[in-house]
Formats: sequence, C-alpha cells, structure tokens
Amino acid sequence: MTLGVLRLSINKSEHEVPLKLDIPDNIAAITPYPPGKPIDELEREYGISGSIKLASNENPWGPSPAVRAALREEIVNLNRYPDGSCYYLTKAIAEKTGVDPAELVLGNGSNEVIEFLVKAFVREGDEVVTSHPSFLMYQKFVQVRGGTNRVVPLSGLRHDLDVIYKTISKKTRLIFIDNPNNPTGTIIEAADLNVFLKRVPESVIVVLDEAYVDYIDKDFQVDPCSLIRNRSGCCPIVLLRTFSKAYGLSGLRVGYGIMTKEVASCLHKVRQPFNINRMAQAGALAALADEDFYMQTLSYTRSGLDFLSGEVGKIGCISYPSQTNYFLIDVKGDADLLYQKMLHKGVIIRSMSSYGFPTFIRVTVGTKEENSRFLDALKNCLDGLGYV
Repeated sequence: MTLGVLRLSINKSEHEVPLKLDIPDNIAAITPYPPGKPIDELEREYGISGSIKLASNENPWGPSPAVRAALREEIVNLNRYPDGSCYYLTKAIAEKTGVDPAELVLGNGSNEVIEFLVKAFVREGDEVVTSHPSFLMYQKFVQVRGGTNRVVPLSGLRHDLDVIYKTISKKTRLIFIDNPNNPTGTIIEAADLNVFLKRVPESVIVVLDEAYVDYIDKDFQVDPCSLIRNRSGCCPIVLLRTFSKAYGLSGLRVGYGIMTKEVASCLHKVRQPFNINRMAQAGALAALADEDFYMQTLSYTRSGLDFLSGEVGKIGCISYPSQTNYFLIDVKGDADLLYQKMLHKGVIIRSMSSYGFPTFIRVTVGTKEENSRFLDALKNCLDGLGYV
C-alpha cells in the first residue's frame, strides 16, 4: 500500500474571511506589549551600523564568564527535561536571600510570577491597584483575568502611598508597587513603607517589585525576611526579583518571588511544570556564585550613573536621581523628535512621552565607550534641535 501525500488547497478569498469568534471584551480591549525592533533591523531601516542600545535597562557588561562556561557545559543536556522544582537554584537563592526554599517561587522572568499572582488571587470583577507610570504588564495580566485596574498617578515622580491606600476597596485583591519605580528610578523610604503596610487590610496582598533592588544603596534596602514573616494582623507581602538586570541574564528569563509559604503554595498550583529551562537554571546558578563579577557590575553602574548625571547637566539638561541602572533626563524639548535624531546617530534611547513626560528621555548606563558616544550624540542633536 502506498501512502499518498495530502495537499490542502486554500482558496485565498475564503482564507481572508474574518473568523466568527466571540472574543471576550476584556481580551479585545488589550493593547499588546509593544516590543522594540531588533537592532539589526533598525540599522537597516536607518542606514546605520554599530549602534548602541541604551533603552531597555539591560546590563551592558553581559553575564559573568562563569555563566558562559556553565551554559557551554549544559548545552549537551538539552535532550532532557529541566528540573521542575529548580531544586539547586532555589536552594542557592534561599541561601543568598536568607529565606526558606519554601518561601520562593521561580518564574520565566519575574513577570511570570506577576502572572501567577493574578491567576491565583484575582477573579472577574476583583480590583488591583497599580501606579502610573510603572510596569505595563501588571495591568495587562489583570485585564486578561477580567479584573479591574485602579490606577494611581505618581506624585512628584514617586508612588503616592496615601492615595493608593485610599483607593483600596472591599474588591481589592492585589497592590503592585515597583520599588524602585520604572521609569523614574525613585524608591520608597523604609519608614513610609512600614506605615503604609500597617494600614493595608489583611485580605490584600502587597507586591513589591524589586527588579532593580541590586542597585539600591545598601542603607535603603529592606530585609526580605522581616517583610514576609511575623506579620500577624498585617497584610501579606510578596517581593519580586530578577536575574535580568544586575546579573545580565535578560535573554535567559529567570526571576523569582519571595513570600510566605501559604502564598507560595497557591502560586505553585497555577505554575506550569518546567517553567524554568535547563540553560536558565544553569546560568542563574553560576551567576549567583560569581560574587566578584556581580559586585564589579554594581560598581561600574554606579560610577557610570554619577558620570552621566553630571555630564548631561553640563550640556544644559536636567537629570533626576535614580536608585537603578537608568535615569530620567529632561531635554527641554520634544523627546520623540530627539529619539528619532539620536537613532540616526546610532544611539537608541527611550522617549518618555508615552509615559506622560513629553520632554523626558530615559537612558540606561552603558560601558564607558557607550556613555561617551551617547553624550556626544546628545549634545550634537540638542544643538541641532535648539533645545538647550
């Protein structure tokens, strides 16, 4: 018996007929997360080469040599499923942070832990409080679940904790606070945070997104154990952290949440098995072990931030203090137009107009060479535009 080849013929006109799907209103209303174009595509489009990217808060020094060695060694095991429990990585993170492994939940980036929280605790009609501007995915995950976003504007580039508290209702399930805030780089003082947390009802989970915690001055960092434990009569707290920034593993997607065992147990119920791949586990484990490279990255970032902040002031712009690896600059003119001009110079920055700051740009600290090139391009473009 000879098996023939089945060929499907699709009539073009029929293929173009819209599907008669009943798309839920909450899904139809979502605007997809806007991904940036690949650098090589931007270079082709603008006729440039050798561009530098200072727009996505990435680590310009990359992962440590130990990570690269670990990935080369692990690649031969890609035919095997990863460890679904992330046993060794979870154990290493617990030792690093001082918490119990059962108080950790790992995600494919910390944004997946955000999704777990919304899946586990938000039902249709429930409310979630966030600030604006902040990480866009908080609100998108809530929309997917059919929840309601209650959005509180920043006040003086900072989270308005008083208004956030007043926004809490009987329907509130979660509060997301990125600390430091993205895009402003500001943090909440420990005393203000403690006062706020004591006011929040026990039925509401407060999620502190600490994606940039590694860059915060040690005097301002808060012990995670003191936040998640011994909170009788207080609201539960979840801390989110990531390997994407200081550890330079954005491309591997590894993040985690620190929380009580009870909350962690709920998140594991909605977590898919094998959500952290083998390469990501091996890379993150090696990154944690290379303390020297980690500390070097923090040192380079802080010195670069100080240098850039001072230099843009000399040009005539206004820079804003930051506890992260990026900072805001008021260029005193149309930020979108400056963004376009900088692209033609091969320097990719982020305009803040879509965040409600039409004259602001956000710039990530780069290497010494990248920082110098950014400053030269910025001065040239500002002169040409007549902003300063």
